[in-house]
Amino acid sequence: MPYHKTESGPRPPGRPRDAGRESEILSVVLSLLSESGIEGVTFEEVARRAQASKRTLYRRWATRQEMVVAAIKAGPASGNRPDPIDTGSLRGDLLALLARLESTMEAGSPVSLTILQAGLRDPELCQHIEESAGPTGARLTDSVLRAAIDRGELPASADPFAYEEVAAAVLVIRKLNGLATDEAYRAALVDSVLIPALRSGIGAGQHGIFSGSPTPAAPTPHQ
Repeated sequence: MPYHKTESGPRPPGRPRDAGRESEILSVVLSLLSESGIEGVTFEEVARRAQASKRTLYRRWATRQEMVVAAIKAGPASGNRPDPIDTGSLRGDLLALLARLESTMEAGSPVSLTILQAGLRDPELCQHIEESAGPTGARLTDSVLRAAIDRGELPASADPFAYEEVAAAVLVIRKLNGLATDEAYRAALVDSVLIPALRSGIGAGQHGIFSGSPTPAAPTPHQ
């Protein structure tokens, strides 16, 4: 069997991955996400709970971000395809994004809320999720925004703030209170709130809560 060269000399290739074992490890990652959020997912804790060595984890994922994205792709985002959304119209694209967001949240509320909140504390992880497991629907993608501008449906000054501040926030709040977030509600949200706000062309000068880099609060002066 051929050896692979490394700086420390030749060594045999590693054993093939055990798909079942990897699934068990990723289930542990999702459990930690549910219990403790992003901060609770560490290589040490995943290794302890999964009864695996950290070396086993590092052979699969170089960073915590990669491990979390893999868990989300295997779990809450398993039904999502990372293909760009392009229905041919702004209204259709917004409805498709909201349907994706609905699917993301329905996949399992504790983990799904963690996914949506990733941008609050880890913008880089949020971007990884959007690119690798998404779009989640929490953010207005650049492709949707640019296509709408190119079609003349939005002004060149259109700001994604309105979608990224409102869409996920209202769906989360309604779900937490047992209110409808069905297709009819999402259509009303698009027609009466999101499209008019996007068409205003008013620049917010800041990022929405699920934008991947939300604007932090100003320090409170000491009394």
